[in-house]
Amino acid sequence: MTTLMETRTEQFTLDPDNWEELRALGHRMLDDMFQHMETLREQPAWQPLPLSVTSALNESLPIQGQAAEEVYEEFLTNVLPYTSGNRHPRAWGWVRGNGTPLAMLADMLASGINAHLGGGQQAPVLVEQQVLAWMTEAMGMPASSSGILTSGGTMANLIGLAVARHAKAGFDVRKEGLQGSHPQMLIYGSLETHMWARKSMEFLGMGRRSLRQIPVDNEHRIVVAELEKQIEADRAAGHQPIAVIANAGTVNTGAIDDIEALVAVCRRENLWLHVDGAFGALLKLSPLYAPLVRGIEQADSLAFDMHKWMYLPFGIGCVLFRDSAEHSTAFATPANYLESAQRGLLAGGMGFSDLGIELTRSFNALKLWMSLKTHGVETYAALIEQNIAQVNHLSSLVDEHADLERMAPQRINVLCFRYAPQAFANDQKKLNALNREIVMRMQESGQFIVSGTVLNGEYAIRVANTNHRSRIEDFDDLAAAVLALGEELALGGEE
Repeated sequence: MTTLMETRTEQFTLDPDNWEELRALGHRMLDDMFQHMETLREQPAWQPLPLSVTSALNESLPIQGQAAEEVYEEFLTNVLPYTSGNRHPRAWGWVRGNGTPLAMLADMLASGINAHLGGGQQAPVLVEQQVLAWMTEAMGMPASSSGILTSGGTMANLIGLAVARHAKAGFDVRKEGLQGSHPQMLIYGSLETHMWARKSMEFLGMGRRSLRQIPVDNEHRIVVAELEKQIEADRAAGHQPIAVIANAGTVNTGAIDDIEALVAVCRRENLWLHVDGAFGALLKLSPLYAPLVRGIEQADSLAFDMHKWMYLPFGIGCVLFRDSAEHSTAFATPANYLESAQRGLLAGGMGFSDLGIELTRSFNALKLWMSLKTHGVETYAALIEQNIAQVNHLSSLVDEHADLERMAPQRINVLCFRYAPQAFANDQKKLNALNREIVMRMQESGQFIVSGTVLNGEYAIRVANTNHRSRIEDFDDLAAAVLALGEELALGGEE
């Protein structure tokens, strides 16, 4: 039989025919991105996708290639101007970081190396081990703790709950699964816990009904007495409580649970304490604000993101474990093709593949390693404190104006407020519609990216400041814009 290779005289590669041409294009790309980032303040924060772009990006499968320069021109025209805008200095919607020029370069270097971070004898593994040791130290957890970098908070939290289930099930859940006649395992979190918890319960086969949602107080923190009552009732009903999720910075309001009190409950009840510190855990970097998250260093597992309050490009999260043995036994899966050799590339084994779900992992650690070494923890602490000071300033503007109303307590970098003129005081439906329209108009104007949320049935404009590019005057302009737009809409009868 004649093979395809035997019928062809040409052999193929994806390396360029002309390295100099690609090098020149690469330099142009870098120059263009630096120019783009340097002039962000002059650009719209966000702009809607025009039909021409939607149409241009809806094309058939490319059978034959085209010049890289042409593809790059399409990127400049149809992609670069139409993103979610989170890198803009006036972007405060949801909880998103901005990226940095240095970390962008680190991502380029990581892609150039194209290292496989499952493990083995290679410097990139040592880099990830180093940044995990640094994060362990920064969070105040024992040096013997273990951890792994992830794509983001959802994966970090999922891994945390998977280890909790393994550690507290009381049987070999990896071997037996959840099909047997075991008591229903339960995990507890407040009503303000992020949606990752529901998704994780489904993914882990425990089901949403096994997530007990505990009421919160007027500062949106879990009510510890209600948690204790629910645990007692569930045990009396024959169920098996296994873990509690503590929030260190809820997505809605930035609320921080009483973590020390939850530590005490978990120790007394022999439960696993998992802390979702998506952005709030990084308060630990600031001596001024670290006391707000006192107790996270006692968690059994702690998840947080570096693409939020460390401003790195998406996506890089982290989960740390107090008990390294519990961590590894929850995932370790030997395979003869990944044998741990005494010499060669696999000497020492594929360690990271035994600490999470993924075998193939990218060199995400490089941007964290380069950023920490270049900027230092003190710089990140100063930026976190700056973000909080900026939101404190916005809070004062809200409190000082009769037509603005704060909707929830503000302790850190999240503020929920609304435009609430006296004329609409008794009409919540109109207030909700008015403020929802303010959020939409602000996004569409390209001036600001804010998001909205609903608190106790009332719609709020929500600002979450994890932006290293913002200035104090941006928040003056935001407050003025809300008032001007609110007055325009209210007078015009817009809903």
